[in-house]
Parts: sequence; C-alpha cells; structure tokens
Amino acid sequence: MSTPPPDSSTDEQRWRDPHPKGGPASGWSTSGPGGKVARGLGATARGASRAGRFTMRQAKRAAEAQGAGESGLSRLIQMHFFNTAGDAAVAISLAGTLFFTVPSGEARGQVALFLGLTMLPFAIVAPLIGPFLDRFAHGRRWAIGATMAIRAFLVWVLAGAVVTDSPWLFPSALGVLVASKAYGVTRAAAVPRLLPREFTLVKANGRVSMSGIVGVAVSAPIAGLASLAGPEWVLRYAFLLFVAATIAAVRLPSRVDSSEGEGDLLLRGGEERARQGSVRIPPAVAYALRANCGPRWMSGFLIMFMAFQLRENPIGDWSPEVLTAIVVGAAATGNFLGVIAASMLKRINPAVTVSAVLVADVAVVVFGLVFYGVLALALLGLVAGLGQALAKFSLDATIQRDVPHRVQASAFARSDTTLQLAWVIGGFIGIVMPIDPPRLGLGVATAALVAWSAFVLIRRPAKQARDVSTGN
Repeated sequence: MSTPPPDSSTDEQRWRDPHPKGGPASGWSTSGPGGKVARGLGATARGASRAGRFTMRQAKRAAEAQGAGESGLSRLIQMHFFNTAGDAAVAISLAGTLFFTVPSGEARGQVALFLGLTMLPFAIVAPLIGPFLDRFAHGRRWAIGATMAIRAFLVWVLAGAVVTDSPWLFPSALGVLVASKAYGVTRAAAVPRLLPREFTLVKANGRVSMSGIVGVAVSAPIAGLASLAGPEWVLRYAFLLFVAATIAAVRLPSRVDSSEGEGDLLLRGGEERARQGSVRIPPAVAYALRANCGPRWMSGFLIMFMAFQLRENPIGDWSPEVLTAIVVGAAATGNFLGVIAASMLKRINPAVTVSAVLVADVAVVVFGLVFYGVLALALLGLVAGLGQALAKFSLDATIQRDVPHRVQASAFARSDTTLQLAWVIGGFIGIVMPIDPPRLGLGVATAALVAWSAFVLIRRPAKQARDVSTGN
C-alpha cells in the first residue's frame, strides 16, 4: 500500500478551508503581493487610529489646561469646535449651490428678503433675550442648545432641498445663518461664567476662538471629500456635527445659568435705573463698540456683495467659484492671523487698535476700488478678516477692564448683539447694491466707511486708554 505524501491532506484541507481555526485565511499568501497590500492597509489603519487617539488626547489636554477642565470652560471649547466644524461644512456645501445654481436675479431677491427679515429679531428681540433668560433656570444652556438643534434640523432640510430645487432652499439657508448669529450672542453670555481662576475674559475668548479655527481646519477637508459624493452628503455630515454640539451644549455646567451677583448694562437710562444695580456703558467701551461696527459691517457687505458680483462679473479668465474661494479664503486667513496675533500679544492698546483697524479698512477698500482685480480683492478679504478679529479682541479687553465684573456678562451679550446687527445690515446693503459697474459697490462701501469712521473718531473719548494686559 502506498503512503500519501506527508501533509498533503493537511495542505488540501487548508486550501479548501480559507479560514482555518487559529490562523489567517490561507487563500491569501502573506508573502505575495496581495499579502503585502493587506499588511500595508492594516498598518495604515492602525497608524491612523493611533494618530487619531493621540490627537484627541492632546486636544482634550489643551482644552482642560490651566483649570479650564475644572471650571467647565473646556466643555464650551469642545462645543464650539463642533459648532464651527458644522458651519464650515455648511459653507462648503452651499458654496456651489446657493449662489451658482440659481438665477442671479432670483437669488438676490430671495436672499435680500430673508436677510431683511432677520434684522427685526436682532433689533427688537435680541435685547430682551438676556434679561428673559436670567429669570429662568437652565435658560442659557437650552438657548445655546436650541441654536444647535435648529441648525441640525435646517441642514437636514437643506440636504434634500439642494438636490430637489425645493423652495425651502433659501429659507433654510438663511435660518442657518440667523441661528449661527444667535449662537454667538448666547455664547458671549456663557463664557464669563466659566472662567478658571486667574483667567481673563480675553484669554478665554481667545482659546474658544482657537478651537473654532481648529474645527474649521479639521472639518473642511472631510467636508471637501464628502462633497465629491454630492452637496447633500456634506450637509448630512454637518447634521451629525450639530447634533454633537447640541448634546455638548446641554452638558454645559449649571453655573452657565447662574446670574448671582450680576446686574445689567445700560446703553442709556436715568439715575433711578442706575441706582437699582444697573451700570451705564463706560465711554471707552462705547467707543470700542462703535469702532467695531465698521469692520463687522464691512464683513457682512463683502461676503454678500462679492458672492453676486463675482458670479455675474468674473475677473478675466477666473471662474466665479475660484474667485469667491480666493476672497473668502483670504478673509478666513486674516481672521486666523488676527486670533494668533491677539493671543501672542502681551499688552494691547484697545483704543489705538480699533482706530487703526478703521483706518486700515478704509484704506484697503479704496485700494480695491482703484486697483480692482484678483490681488486687490484678496488683500481686501485678508485685511477685513484681520481687522475684524483684532477689533473684537480690543473690545473684549476694554469690557474686561472698564466694566464691573457683575455686569460683564450683560456687556458681552449686548455688544455681540450690536455687532451681529451691524453684520446683517452690511449683508443686506451688499445684496441690494447694483453689480454694474463693478466698482460701484466698493465706492459705496468706501463712502459709508469714511462717514462712519469720521463719526466714531470725532466722538472718541478725550482721555486716552491705557494698555490692557491680555493675560496670555
């Protein structure tokens, strides 16, 4: 009787059974090209997983540094990360749909209508939000969470509207914009209540702003990849981010809702209201707030005007999408540089800074008017973003220095409401402005900024403000 070759049955069994117990599939040779690819993919996945965990640990450690974890500020930082990541995804999704797939006349009319309607809540309702929430428990946490939940719902509606040409496209898009601005107002009142010991409001706001920049940097590439499958998938990705932000808002510490020992900041009022615990707005704060309205107005005007201007009157052989990306990207870069500069500066002079920003905005608009072109518009966006960030940090520093602690939360909420209103007014003017000839809009912006700058500088307080430490 012949004896079978050694291990022949075993080899045949292993070949027939691709997954033998206790070992890998023998149908894939670990020494062949397929095995090398599999090992490479596995190593890449493990490396990416380790890098992701390491990045998350480092981000959490940075957010909780210097007592931010104990005070609860880290939770607000994490929430703001999701907020800005979601806003970035929405912007990327709508970049090619809101302005470039709808007839220009129809788009301008609808956007102007809905943006005009948003001015009423900012002008009338916003000043009532703070006092209303102060009288109800859990008001601010639920108010912040509501702005997130509303955006989550609206971006889900947008996900269907962008592919079906639904009439809900523009109402939903403007609703997202309004909810985003409302979030800025509600967050401003929450930050002072979560300050760690020996932490200034300027430093806290700087750290929150930095988390927003990181959120945009992380989210933009992911949203860009999702856009390859369609704008609706980017919006579904944004939906998940806003859901996460809603949960983070509800989990904020309970001290966010506390108003113990606080008063109200009066923009105007008589002696009787001042004796009841309210505080009149100091002249230096009023000046910084008025000066901030100029850059914020120009930001709203620039975004809305250029979106339609570059679509109808592109420069040279540049496509409207690329031109819009250049201007918006320059503005985002300027904002990033402003946050970095404000975080690195040990001492700033707020009055000088806001005055310089006003003059720089006027100068760059004049430059764009005279030398209209791609370079001039990129510089306009860069200076607008940089000036807006520096002016806002100067305003924060002035409020921290001159406003009593018990009314600082009210001061931040009211200042943010005023700045959001300035942005909306600028955006509305940018929409209704004729786009022919191309330089007309920049000429109007120049005249408006010159007039506002003159008004602000003439009413500048006689006493010069001293340097303010940022606490960094």
